[in-house]
Amino acid sequence: MKKHHIFDVLIIGSGAAGLTVALHLANICKVAVISKGPLDEGNTMHAQGGIAAVMANEDSLESHIQDTIRAGDGLCDPDVVRYVISSAQDAISWLVSQGVEFTTTKTKDGRLDYHLTREGGHSHRRVLHAEDATGHEIECKLVAKTAKAPITTFTEHTVIDLIKQQNRCTGAYIFNNLTHQVEVFQAKFVVLATGGASKVYLYTSNPDCSSGDGFAIAKRAGCTLLNMEFNQFHPTCLYHPKAKSFLITEAVRGEGGKLKLPNGECFMHQFDPRGDLAPRDIVARAIDFQMKRLGIDCVYLDISHKGTKFIRDHFPNVYKKCLEFGFDITKEPIPVVPAAHYTCGGVVVDKNARTDLTGLILHYFYLSTGLHGANRMASNSLLECIVYGKAASLDIREHLDLVAYPTEAPAWDESQVTNSDEEIVVTHNWSEIRSLMWDYVGIVRTNKRLERAHRRIELLKNEVQEYYGNFRVTKNLLELRNLVVVADIIIQAAMQRKENIGLHYNLDNVK
Repeated sequence: MKKHHIFDVLIIGSGAAGLTVALHLANICKVAVISKGPLDEGNTMHAQGGIAAVMANEDSLESHIQDTIRAGDGLCDPDVVRYVISSAQDAISWLVSQGVEFTTTKTKDGRLDYHLTREGGHSHRRVLHAEDATGHEIECKLVAKTAKAPITTFTEHTVIDLIKQQNRCTGAYIFNNLTHQVEVFQAKFVVLATGGASKVYLYTSNPDCSSGDGFAIAKRAGCTLLNMEFNQFHPTCLYHPKAKSFLITEAVRGEGGKLKLPNGECFMHQFDPRGDLAPRDIVARAIDFQMKRLGIDCVYLDISHKGTKFIRDHFPNVYKKCLEFGFDITKEPIPVVPAAHYTCGGVVVDKNARTDLTGLILHYFYLSTGLHGANRMASNSLLECIVYGKAASLDIREHLDLVAYPTEAPAWDESQVTNSDEEIVVTHNWSEIRSLMWDYVGIVRTNKRLERAHRRIELLKNEVQEYYGNFRVTKNLLELRNLVVVADIIIQAAMQRKENIGLHYNLDNVK
């Protein structure tokens, strides 16, 4: 088996961001895509809502820009917001050229046009979608295009750490999940697009693979991270012991769904004049408040008043999935709870997605471009993914011939470690990290909760590092090692933030 690989561009992550870069570069250089599981595993596949773009005559770029800045609670970079939103129509055109089919509707004059829905924080209908499974449609079409392009893919490979030579990122050590061997991958440019980090919390809408690998890897390599305290909790995940964090798309509220208490009373108007269409941070805190006030396990999202045909046409996947768990949403409300969903901060990058480590480019869930500020507005993330994917590919294309191939890095050294006979330590520490993050660093925080989390995470960091230093790596150990780093970063960022803004809400900061 070959243990050393060399490419022009190494892309770690196979979601929409990574595949966008790969497809833009495939015909001009040697591109490799690394995936921790199957190529289509990850957050993109699970994105339901859609992708935001100004398409309607009554809408405007300025309106989308202002909505984004307002949702971000003033921490957005206005220039970045304008850049991304101004690039939205181009991003949509590129996706359509890749075969993505967005849901259409007939106009009054009989033409077919994109059906636009509305989600929290948006003042107009501007969210293009593929029924209620937009991410699935985008990912499947990009994976299909990748299969036909001159792109080398490596599935079931987990990144350990980046390789640095002369203060430049030149590749990564990567664990082969199937052979249990560590391989060396090197390239002129490395793109880190590994997915989400919300598995750091006990309850999350993210798939199991979202263990914060990119954050931790970049941190250990010396990159600067920003705004990591801003963890978005999606307000509406299906509440059922076997549902495994199934997300109820925000478009349900966009199309008239109402959040209700067990007695049928609507409550969002008490918390925000936008009611059920308030941004996610406000809605999640309102639900959290009501659950704690009443001692209830969940609240309810009701769209049954819209009628059976409307619901089945607009939300076929949500309807089908809820029916599997015994809920007919055409006749009854959906039990929902908030769950960790998205990290708005990340590694600081410029408009070309470059980090402060030469040769390393960050994407999607791991970049801190300034677009989201203190709270991401719904359906701006897939847009950011495509826009920065193209920007990064153009920058790489421009500099490709100016960068030499790296010198060969040393092989992975495991001469001082042995096989573990205590794998239970990994699963126990994993569970403890996720529980303490949910209990102490969740939707509503206090100084005491953060201090408790900080003390315990310091002990867990030492335990995990000692374990990592003595035993051969496994996929589970690598995820645990990254998870504890991400938890520590989030806790420290939350302790340093002394005002309530966006997704960070500390009761001790309330004046």
